[in-house]
Amino acid sequence: MSAEASPLAGVRWVVLSDAARPTEDIYFLESAAPVLRQQGAIVERFDTRRYHLPTRWALRRLAGANLLIVRSLGERWVRLLERHRERFGRIVYLIDDDLGAVTRTNGLPAAYVARLSGLAMRQPALLALADEVVACCEALVERLGREHANVSLLTPPILASATELADFTQPDWTIGYHGTRAHRDDIAHLATALAPLMASHPQVRLEIMMGRHVPESFSGIARLETPEAMPWKAFQQYQATRRIQIGLAPLLETPFNCGKSWIKFLDITAMGGVGIYSRRAPYTEVVEHGVDGLLVGDDPSEWRTALEQLLANPAATQTMAERARQKASCLAGKERCAVFWSGMSYYEG
Repeated sequence: MSAEASPLAGVRWVVLSDAARPTEDIYFLESAAPVLRQQGAIVERFDTRRYHLPTRWALRRLAGANLLIVRSLGERWVRLLERHRERFGRIVYLIDDDLGAVTRTNGLPAAYVARLSGLAMRQPALLALADEVVACCEALVERLGREHANVSLLTPPILASATELADFTQPDWTIGYHGTRAHRDDIAHLATALAPLMASHPQVRLEIMMGRHVPESFSGIARLETPEAMPWKAFQQYQATRRIQIGLAPLLETPFNCGKSWIKFLDITAMGGVGIYSRRAPYTEVVEHGVDGLLVGDDPSEWRTALEQLLANPAATQTMAERARQKASCLAGKERCAVFWSGMSYYEG
């Protein structure tokens, strides 16, 4: 079907960006938007933090468009949408964290708690504006379903294309962890497993992308590399070329972690490896133990046992990595994401 004949021809989507660029790209701009454009839709990103033109110009640009709000939106913009709701198409609110849970979770960076709790205070106004809420995991769907009548699940798509596996035939493997400071306690919990493992495997490297924020419990671990966290676009480039054999995805049971998606499954797969995951949601929803990853409990000894298993069986580990790549392609293709947003594109005001 040509773009002109497509039911999406002329449909407009505008992302009202409040600087949540990774979430915007993952769930819409770099996954669904290219397909929607091919089908005739018009997709734009509107940087609300930099827009200083008079209100009438903003209203003219947004008139008739479906609006996507990602995570947050400035109060001035919320008031504008409330006053002129009839000028827009469908308003969708996309969220990938339980923002309010930061105040009930110990160990998070103070600045992070302050920022997300501030966003949580503005969330009720966004829920009131939205025709539809889109959440990234079942736990968030359930929680937000108590506050909004229309909540849909959109699990994360994989942005990387044609992922190349790591080389499992050589002994110089890399074990990797690539998480934000919000998960510092999660990786710190594994220090007692990783220190002796690295001592007994002199050809293995450990990479923890936290730079100066790496937990002190990792000091003295042999062959530890600690690159600084990167801006989103730089990390995408890094992920496209960096290969690890084993990825770590610890997730302790906290209120904040309960609102997480299984995007780490996709991150590890994109870097060509196989993952070891905490045996709880969301990972139990996507990983088949021993088939495309390993699921373990919180005891660090279980993590060391799992690591030893993967290191001792390169062929079996590679097979799991291949199956993980196949599952990611089937479950998290961009086409599925585009179909989801196509269904969101029609609004009867």
